[in-house]
Amino acid sequence: MSHSSDSNQDRRSAAKLAIERETGINEVIVKDLVHHFYAQVRNDESLAPIFEGHISDWGIHLNRMCDFWSSVVLISGRYHGQPMQKHILLPVDGKHFDRWLELFRESARQICSPIAADYFIQRAERIAESMELGIAGARGEMLMQGERLQPLVG
Repeated sequence: MSHSSDSNQDRRSAAKLAIERETGINEVIVKDLVHHFYAQVRNDESLAPIFEGHISDWGIHLNRMCDFWSSVVLISGRYHGQPMQKHILLPVDGKHFDRWLELFRESARQICSPIAADYFIQRAERIAESMELGIAGARGEMLMQGERLQPLVG
């Protein structure tokens, strides 16, 4: 291992410890939140059909989402994927993003301390906004400030 990657790993470890200390978030909380949130999604009338139509193995998906959220909130570096590519062709619109965020906020507040919930929610809001803008762009739509992704007309 090179000196550069050692120092990057050291910085990542220090950042992760600081986040854990400041927020109380750890890998157990990440897993609990991911599993609780996706249980809600799977029972939601607007989101469940989209997820069920694209996820064949929920165990693999939940593990991947634990890696993703661990990387997002704990800077663990466990996730190595391209989420935009996975979502770009989904039949979603602004209402789906609103519902996803609503369920995520509820789940975070149920599972986490207020500080940890806020930390997760801030990142979820940025991810949702980025994903919505990216999907719009892939559809050839340019969303202006305050505009939302429209349903696909089929």
